[in-house]
Amino acid sequence: MKVLKFGGSSVGSPERIKEARKIIESQTVSCVVVISAFFGITDQLKQISQLAAQRNESYKLLLNDIVAQHKEIAGDIIDNEKKEFVLSGIDILFNELREILNGIYLLRELSRRSLDQVLGYGEILSSNIISNLFDESLYIDSRSLIKTDDNFGNANVDFAVTNVIIREMITGEESLVIVPGFIASTINNETTTLGRGGSDYTAAIIAAAINADVLEIWTDVDGFMTADPKKVEKAYAIESLTYSEAIEFSHFGAKVIYTPTLRPVYKKHVPIMVLNSLNPELKGTKISNKPSGSSGSPIKGISSIDNIDLITIQGTVMVGVAGTSMRLFGALARRNINIVLITQASSEYSITFAVNPPDTHTASEAINQEFEREIRFNNELKVIVEKDLSIIAIVGEKMRNTPGISGTLFRALGRNGINVIATAQGSSELNISVVIKNDSLKKALNVIHDGFFLSRIKEMNLFIAGTGFVGKCLMTQLQNQQDLLLSEHSLKINIVGVTNSRRMLIGVNVLTPENYSEKLETIGMKADISVFIRQMTDLNLRNSVFIDCTADAQVASSYAEILSKYVSVVSANKIACSSEYNYYQKLKSIANLKGVRFMYETTVGAGLPIIKTISDLVLSGDKIIKIEAVLSGTINFIFNNISSELPLSDAIRIAKEQGYSEPDPRIDLDGTDVVRKILILSREAGYPIEKEDIQVHKFLPEECFDGDMDHFFTKVRELDNDFEQQRRELQSQNKKWRFFAIMERGKAKVELIVIDASHPAFDVEGSNNIVLLTTERYRDLPMVIKGYGAGADVTAAGVFADLMRVVNV
Repeated sequence: MKVLKFGGSSVGSPERIKEARKIIESQTVSCVVVISAFFGITDQLKQISQLAAQRNESYKLLLNDIVAQHKEIAGDIIDNEKKEFVLSGIDILFNELREILNGIYLLRELSRRSLDQVLGYGEILSSNIISNLFDESLYIDSRSLIKTDDNFGNANVDFAVTNVIIREMITGEESLVIVPGFIASTINNETTTLGRGGSDYTAAIIAAAINADVLEIWTDVDGFMTADPKKVEKAYAIESLTYSEAIEFSHFGAKVIYTPTLRPVYKKHVPIMVLNSLNPELKGTKISNKPSGSSGSPIKGISSIDNIDLITIQGTVMVGVAGTSMRLFGALARRNINIVLITQASSEYSITFAVNPPDTHTASEAINQEFEREIRFNNELKVIVEKDLSIIAIVGEKMRNTPGISGTLFRALGRNGINVIATAQGSSELNISVVIKNDSLKKALNVIHDGFFLSRIKEMNLFIAGTGFVGKCLMTQLQNQQDLLLSEHSLKINIVGVTNSRRMLIGVNVLTPENYSEKLETIGMKADISVFIRQMTDLNLRNSVFIDCTADAQVASSYAEILSKYVSVVSANKIACSSEYNYYQKLKSIANLKGVRFMYETTVGAGLPIIKTISDLVLSGDKIIKIEAVLSGTINFIFNNISSELPLSDAIRIAKEQGYSEPDPRIDLDGTDVVRKILILSREAGYPIEKEDIQVHKFLPEECFDGDMDHFFTKVRELDNDFEQQRRELQSQNKKWRFFAIMERGKAKVELIVIDASHPAFDVEGSNNIVLLTTERYRDLPMVIKGYGAGADVTAAGVFADLMRVVNV
């Protein structure tokens, strides 16, 4: 024999009731069907009762609405030959309810006894209506089956009496029995209710009493989920749980089944199926005493309680003193305070416990009263209350004796900037619970879920500053590679925010590499980097990366704030790493402290692996003695391309137009760009130098750099002939210009030098760069790194490579 329970959401409309009817009629064995009140009715009945007690006449109007709702449903689902009978029965029940409410109205008093009487009509009405859908069904009022004490509102079941009655009235010979859930009665036949989850409890009591083959809970979800699907989109149904796992899930917020439901069936080993009445073909979740089958994760799922308060008592008076815990929890028990979580320091210096916010004030009063001497007179004990918190629990019997579970949990939280305020784990190792801030709950659930269930697919949330040459090329590369990244590397890239100097836009599931430019112009707002960063950090998305494709000082000055918010930074902007040494060190320290990445390979040499090579050499114990480098792809492009047909001024303009130079080419030509680059390399090599320590020998007169861009090009054109004359002379000697940066043992300079064909930099063509590293290990023959050192494509590729390094941490 089966017991089926249909919740309010499964009987919330005529259409859903018809689906429930199909499920019941499809059963091939005898069934007991437990029916909840129609969706929302219990809350409405409670509201009506309160209004009646306040002598508020509006309760009658609300009651009429409930009457109309029940008659409308009955009129829709009941066959014509039964309709008049059913509607007449509804009138009789509502007349009884009106008399009770009128008594509450006259007395101006709503006792728990009266409230139970009123609330019970929700299940009585729904079950009476639904029982008339079936020709051969037996309707049994659960008040005649289940006997309780007189603790109205949350009555305690007398199982000794109840089990005998149930077995006498439900023999197994009936093909279909319809029973209202939630309600019971005292030995004097006064209506009582079974508290939260009462209809589930009714079904479990009956299933255990008749030793049912299975208890089926029909609801509007696919079963127990690996996490709350409203907060974790990738949550999925769990195929099987043990009773213990299900109880842990229920205790920590899973609303599929309320914990007391499991007690009767747990003792009788009756399996439970949690099924979706909207998708009855799905497997659902099976709960039994058998260990679950094989699974790729050591945990079954993640549950959470969204809003709790944490109370801590602490003080030296507790250390080594017997009976403190007894006094504390005794005082709380006397005030009927439910404790959600408990943790105690091994030093006995503090005890922390979680309560529901409505209980916080009462709990604090109980503590202050119990420990008045220690708190007020001796000042030896403090009571600390922390609000706006949530509890997350990971649950699973396979956690027992499995190493690394806690490590995975805390690593996932820590890397995403989620602070754990308290933690608790029982010796059974069935769950690990952590307390965090409310505003981090969704992010925490997602990163934990990814860590345990979805490690195959990793998501990166990108916020990109700069849509110029480099930014556009990066977007194109992301667009071209996104399918390959997902299929071959299990990486999903999300463009969440984009900003340039004019407009900005942030939105989940709004931007793509294909549409960002159009969206930015059509629905973007006025750009403000501080607002952009605030919106980015407010989103609090896991695995967030800020990518800087600008040359903007304000953007660079924001890195410390971004890293502090647990967002990794990938930068092609040289300003931050070439600013004051203390700021450079601060950024690296914050990144290390927060467990995020600060990547800036493309600040020197575009996509060439220069910074990484130097870093690897230093980390391996080598010492950089000397760096000699052609670091300006722009200047190298210019001096490799000037000719009798292409004067210096035109070569500079072409370098700007083709994206080899900074947006303002004067930054390259006055040596600023090369100074920044050799400064960064020197610091990576372990030399704490400042920009002012570098000697700069410019090859253009200072007057070229006064004024605007038009003035700059006017002055350079005046120098075209002189440079052409010098170029011809060098060409006749088989020599070339190279703008070199040289650092030796912490002393650095940049200057234009002349080299002959024997120099390694002689054949560095186009915009290419070359770096020669002389180290303790590479003293006689310097290490050479050579290749494309400028250009939007290669710089974007270097940014892309840095992004992949962030992913692979």
